[in-house]
Amino acid sequence: MKKYDCLIIGAGHAGLETAFVLAKKKYKVGLFVLNKNLVANMPCNPSIGGPAKGVVTREIDALGGIQGIAADMNQLQMKILNTSKGAGTWALRAQIDKLSYSKWFLQKLEENEFIDLLEEEVVSINIEDNKVQGLKTKSNNEYITNYLVITTGTFLDSSIHIGDKVIKKGPDNFDGSYNLAQQLKDLGFKTIRLKTGTPPRIRKDSIDYSQLSLEPGTDEKLSFSHFDRQYMDFDKQLPCYLTYTNEKVHEIISQNLDRSAMYSGFIKGTGPRYCPSIEDKVVRFSDKNRHQLFIEPESLNLNTMYIAGLSSSLPEEVQDEIVKNIKGLENAVIEKYAYAIEYDAISSIQLYPTLETKKVAGLFFAGQVNGTSGYEEAACQGLIAGINVICKLENRPNFILKRNEAYIGVLIDDLVNKEILDPYRLLTSRAEHRLELRNDNADQRLLKYGYELGLISQEHYDKYLTNLENYKKTINELKNKTLKNIKDFKYDSRKTNITFYEILKRQDYKFSDVEPYLENKNILDDFWKSKIDIEIKYGGYIKSHLKTIDDTKNLDNVSLLSVQNYNEIPNISLEAIDKLNKIKPMSLGQASRISGINLPDIINIKMFLDSKGK
Repeated sequence: MKKYDCLIIGAGHAGLETAFVLAKKKYKVGLFVLNKNLVANMPCNPSIGGPAKGVVTREIDALGGIQGIAADMNQLQMKILNTSKGAGTWALRAQIDKLSYSKWFLQKLEENEFIDLLEEEVVSINIEDNKVQGLKTKSNNEYITNYLVITTGTFLDSSIHIGDKVIKKGPDNFDGSYNLAQQLKDLGFKTIRLKTGTPPRIRKDSIDYSQLSLEPGTDEKLSFSHFDRQYMDFDKQLPCYLTYTNEKVHEIISQNLDRSAMYSGFIKGTGPRYCPSIEDKVVRFSDKNRHQLFIEPESLNLNTMYIAGLSSSLPEEVQDEIVKNIKGLENAVIEKYAYAIEYDAISSIQLYPTLETKKVAGLFFAGQVNGTSGYEEAACQGLIAGINVICKLENRPNFILKRNEAYIGVLIDDLVNKEILDPYRLLTSRAEHRLELRNDNADQRLLKYGYELGLISQEHYDKYLTNLENYKKTINELKNKTLKNIKDFKYDSRKTNITFYEILKRQDYKFSDVEPYLENKNILDDFWKSKIDIEIKYGGYIKSHLKTIDDTKNLDNVSLLSVQNYNEIPNISLEAIDKLNKIKPMSLGQASRISGINLPDIINIKMFLDSKGK
């Protein structure tokens, strides 16, 4: 029997973060995986980032995690999303080479003296007096530990569905975890049955690219990591493409709904509300005659493209017919058919905000096993679980991020306080403090915690403090320097006492316009200069938004009896509209206690009522 400081079941995005953060503190880790090819596997779209999710990856990096570095090192394309909106809403998204990403992590594991990668199936957990003591594998090997993190993703009691075919396997046809799933139920853990899926993969050389719209990356130096920045030259990035479904495709789907595993009754699990299958889209949004499909590369060493937006559980021959009726894909060859996967997840209200279970001390759950979807959500949970294991090993206080500190805080607060009924997806609309939780300021929000935990090096932290000091010095000069005595600065105002800080509040002026007139010029790099523009321009909005949040106190006194139809209220989520129209709460306080109703929804309802004088 071998003893470890911590054991981890699952080497996906959550398990890897847990393993590497513990190894950073030189704790001995045993990382179990059913098959080494599952390390950092990307069974869905090989991408990292997007709205809210891209900020999470930046937050992971600021806390000392590894996902941002891995994404930078293995990108095929990097893009800034939401550029048509204000800079405070921008998010990074990278298309990833799924093969090199997995190989990169495997190499890092092999090089790390504190992590043992164990290719064994865990069949039971040893628990005494409601405390973790170790585990046993299918090979009858026993391992000792007081801390166990389960990050099994979608492998618990998993089954693949394609039409009427049911295959007892996990993602990408790997073996699932069935013995462990049963033991968790025997221990009294409440599980929920969920469903997700992937689209067909088609051969690159069978696509008519002339019929597709080009979707290039962003021609700038972009990285998730704050310090170990790696860039891919724009001319080496691979393009993505855009096409659409059409009425003929929708007709084919409608005619075959009874053959879909989801609609024929084969699948009992609940599918994702915010990333539905193409069957779901056609049924739920019957008024739309087309849906976007992004054609995206999977690897430099694979001859396949991923059709984002075409997830399905329809039979293979129906998938063939659908694909050949899509513009640009008339001659496309399907290399791998779409499938749905059904699996068990843990009801996450059984967890503390540290992600330790309330039932068994030393037992943590992290990642998709908690009912979330997405690589970023999984990774951040693995990181937080790992950090809290460290806190226990070092007798530190629990590490819990607040909702106003990080999207990670929003995600975990939602998980442990609201019962998850369908795969949870992190959205900007879930964060009431989203104007403060931006891509540009993850370091300012979280780097101090990473440093205090010993996960950010002294060199990196000193570099950050120098930049922060120069940033504050520049902000102070902007607040004190006026137009007086600067005759060649063009500004349409007769006032001479206006400060440069006030000037930069206007959208038509940038820091680069005023920097030549500052004494402290050229002391900031481009990244920190952009922080100044964003901070100043969003300062007023943030102050106003915080007041609105404060005004939502005493919600039980705000009547909702005047609201007949929540569809008429702008800027609330579709989930909120569905549930509020169904439940018809009498007060805003009652509405706030409904699962799936977030504080941003409450704020927007309050603003609507105030505007109507109700």
